[in-house]
Amino acid sequence: MKLVFAGTPEVAVPALDALIASDRHEVAAVVTRPDAPAGRGRRLVASPVAERAEEAGIEVLKPARPRDEDFLARLREIAPDCCPVVAYGALLPKEALAVPARGWVNLHFSLLPAWRGAAPVQHSVMAGDEVTGASTFLIEEGLDSGPVYGVLTEEVRPTDTSGDLLTRLAFAGAGLLVATMDGIEDGTLHAVPQPAEGITLAPKITVEDAQVQWSAPALRVDRVVRGCTPAPGAWTLFRGERLKLIQVVPVLDRTDLAPGELSAAKNNVCVGTGSHAVELLWVQPQGKKPMRAADWARGVRIAHGELLGS
Repeated sequence: MKLVFAGTPEVAVPALDALIASDRHEVAAVVTRPDAPAGRGRRLVASPVAERAEEAGIEVLKPARPRDEDFLARLREIAPDCCPVVAYGALLPKEALAVPARGWVNLHFSLLPAWRGAAPVQHSVMAGDEVTGASTFLIEEGLDSGPVYGVLTEEVRPTDTSGDLLTRLAFAGAGLLVATMDGIEDGTLHAVPQPAEGITLAPKITVEDAQVQWSAPALRVDRVVRGCTPAPGAWTLFRGERLKLIQVVPVLDRTDLAPGELSAAKNNVCVGTGSHAVELLWVQPQGKKPMRAADWARGVRIAHGELLGS
């Protein structure tokens, strides 16, 4: 089939690479978000998908909005058979959805209908799911509600961050997306409506959502830290400034600390929660680089009974 691939961040690149490598399909063009300011100089930078497409000599379309008439006209000129999508980052209007004969097919990183929305992997980790996966489905005007072509499952490991899990799903999902394109092209694959039960939502995780509540149980604190790593980054307050929490681990045999209470020894730092303590392994003070928590504690000289949190 002739394809127009839509995607933006690094997590979409493995799928684009797999489609480029396929000998059954032609990636005629790529649709991605416009260049965005990045870095200290805030200079405009192309998306990872745009950079990869340009390296491969593929036409790149960067509409400010996918309903822009210039973009729609070019899409109609290309006349793709199907448009595979991975983390494009913009809602597709019905005018765009109507262009490819085989529709737009999204690779979504959850087992639909679980975790419909922008942050399925983060919510899966934060919820303590033991198994998650990826789904390919036909995009409709509803939120991730279209019929499903295929799924794969992936174990959520006890120490997984959302970044770890998303990386594995990106590469496994690339194979699923190519297999879906193959099945659509040869007529062996047909989309099945999603069940009406088991729908959960996964809205974007905000900075406010990522603030650790020390009154929560230690397992919840650990899940929030892992789910918000690398973005937006779990955090708390220390002496009125933000302290980013990069890695913690529950300490099941310690229950002597009040929620948020710090205890610093020579080689470790513990914090009380609503259940047992957690040990801080890696932190990032405001305006500084990530560091081992024990090194941070020595530098700030934690006082007896000092607290994290507001």
